[in-house]
Order: sequence, then C-alpha cells, then structure tokens
Amino acid sequence: MNRTQITDRIGNAAREIGVRSSRGDHDLNPGMVPLSELRQAAVLVPVVERADALTLMLTQRTDHLNDHPGQISFPGGRIEAADTSPEDAALREAEEEVGLIRDHVEVIGRLDQYVTRTGFSVTPVVGLVNPAYTIQPDPFEVAEVFEVPLAFLLDPANHRRDSRIYKGTKREFYAMPYGEYYIWGATAGMIRNLYDVLATNED
Repeated sequence: MNRTQITDRIGNAAREIGVRSSRGDHDLNPGMVPLSELRQAAVLVPVVERADALTLMLTQRTDHLNDHPGQISFPGGRIEAADTSPEDAALREAEEEVGLIRDHVEVIGRLDQYVTRTGFSVTPVVGLVNPAYTIQPDPFEVAEVFEVPLAFLLDPANHRRDSRIYKGTKREFYAMPYGEYYIWGATAGMIRNLYDVLATNED
C-alpha cells in the first residue's frame, strides 16, 4: 500500500462519516450504553512514511497516570476551547506529548468518531508523518514511543477479540499484540476502523 492509496481511501472514508454511526466500546458489548454527556477528544493516527514500509506510531503511557496507566495509545487528549478543530487538537497534543511538530505531519482525513466507555467521543485524525521527524516525549505522560509495521496491523490474522471482567461484567474488546506490546481497547478499535478503510477495499 502506498501514500496515494492511503490518501484516497482515508479521504473517501472522511466524506462518508456524516452518514455513518459512530463506533465505540459498545460495538462488541451491545448492552453497554454510552454516556449521554460525552467529552470531546481527538487523537493523531500517525502513519510514518518509512522508505521500506509504512508504520504506525504509538505511545505507551506512564504507569503513574490516573487514566489508562501503562496502556498503548495514540497521541491525543481533550479538545480545548482554544483548539480550532479536532485536527488542531490532535496536532497540539502530539506536540505536547511526544514533541512531534506539526510541520512533519500531513493531515489526510478522519476516521469514524469513537465513543469510549469512560465517556469520551474521540475524533481519530489520520496524518502522514515525514520520517525525518524528531521527538521529545513528555516524561510525565509518555514512557515510550514506538512504531509498528502497518502491514502487521492490517492483517486480520493479528486481530483478536479478548475479554476482561470489569465491575462484575464481561467486557469484550479488540486486541493486537505486537511483541512485548499489548495494543487493545479504544486504540485497537480505532486501528480496526483503519483496517476497514484501508484493507477491505484493496484492488
């Protein structure tokens, strides 16, 4: 898959977002009812244009954070009043969390809105990242920044449906383990959306 294919398919998907329902943790848990008052957030889905293969940049959160400690995630966070758009919020958060300046990112579109059990409505913003980027992770929030081959994440053989008991109730979620990294939950759900857009329509 090359940049033209990705750009075209993400662009087509973005144009269809208005006629599709949002995705979320409730997709695999039909009894889960999203909160009525959702907080707006945005994440950057950074596709790095390596010479040999495309990769996806991810972060591992530090263990001491109150929200999702130690989990794998995309750079992102709440949309603030000063942000002009979800794209602006995603780029700002990427700068703050990992030091990825926006000059190295070409935004090409959005994926479906993703609603989390914890009450966030997340806009995933897809961007192509120049591999010459430099990073300076915020040590308070980010324990590690790493890349996973996009081909690995677009292979359905690497997609699992796992489950855990949360407050006495079984919760199912997507998971995509990669080496020592356990990619799961909302992050894996958004990657599954990326897979639906990029892989299921291949010529």
